Amino acid sequence: MSQAKKVVVWSKKGCSYCEEVKSYLAENNLEYSTIDVTENDSLRDVLEVKYGIRYVPVVEVSNGSAEDAVYQAVFKVDLEALKAALA
Repeated sequence: MSQAKKVVVWSKKGCSYCEEVKSYLAENNLEYSTIDVTENDSLRDVLEVKYGIRYVPVVEVSNGSAEDAVYQAVFKVDLEALKAALA
């Protein structure tokens, strides 16, 4: 059995797409943590360095291994892309 995946949702207050992603995760009993970029440009800077974007939502999904975690990021507001990353 594979280890549980770690899910991180980069979001901001008032973002309906962000809420859609978090609702999907909650409805499917998938644990996640949130990084709120609201009024925090330094966090948007991190997104720009990592992925070349400054917008949210971004969902990072790890392979579950703490020592050598590899993250796959989902940028599109596309639940099918998110489902594929979680599979």
